[in-house]
Amino acid sequence: MPEFVSLEVVDAIATMRIERPPMNVLSSAVQAEIRMAAEEVARRQDVAAVIVYGGPKVFAAGADVKEMLDWSLADALRRTQGLQDAFTAVASIPQPTIAAVTGFALGGGCELALTCDFRVAGDNAKLGQPEILLGIIPGAGGTQRLPRLIGTARAKEIIFSGRFVGADEALTIGLVDRVVAPDAVYGEALSWARTLAQGPALALRAAKVAIDRGMDADLGTGLEIERGHFAALFGTEDQRVGMATFVEKGPGQAEFTGS
Repeated sequence: MPEFVSLEVVDAIATMRIERPPMNVLSSAVQAEIRMAAEEVARRQDVAAVIVYGGPKVFAAGADVKEMLDWSLADALRRTQGLQDAFTAVASIPQPTIAAVTGFALGGGCELALTCDFRVAGDNAKLGQPEILLGIIPGAGGTQRLPRLIGTARAKEIIFSGRFVGADEALTIGLVDRVVAPDAVYGEALSWARTLAQGPALALRAAKVAIDRGMDADLGTGLEIERGHFAALFGTEDQRVGMATFVEKGPGQAEFTGS
């Protein structure tokens, strides 16, 4: 049984919760359980949206520096692969994902939040990539996902300085999508997830794949990816229902089944 990462599914919404108090430090054991939970939720047909949550006080305060202290070069290469694989598993979840961020999301915690499609933060949240202060750089996607999200110059400034970014600034620069009171973070993420879960599941998955793969390709390749997924959806029941309902009743009236 998992010790540090729980997975609960209620009404088609899965919550992956990190539970390693007091700071949800991302040890190798936590990383392995994140990967297992992400791979499980990706397989489940009863899940329409996913929330990644660290609890009401802290999202995740980064990797376990004590574990890393005596790593050799070979250790760093091997162990960082495991960390990246865990976070790639979250980024590869086909359903829409929302990070519910309270308190600190630093280092690996920030990188975990970056793997999600959206981020809801408490107004007390502090996000950042302080690895430079340890004489290293982000190793779980920070140098790649952060510039793609907020732009190269802003990402360099945050990574080069190692400073913490408050919730209001994070919202302004696009690092988070919504800011609410800390005790409302999970509820806001849940409300958003429920809205997403009412949409056409196969089309949402197709849109996510087309965007994510297209961002890593040239425009021509991205357009071909889009065209293939667009056409494939004409074999779904949700497409038939969605278009027929639009013609009969107007937009926003369809009830999708995920088939």
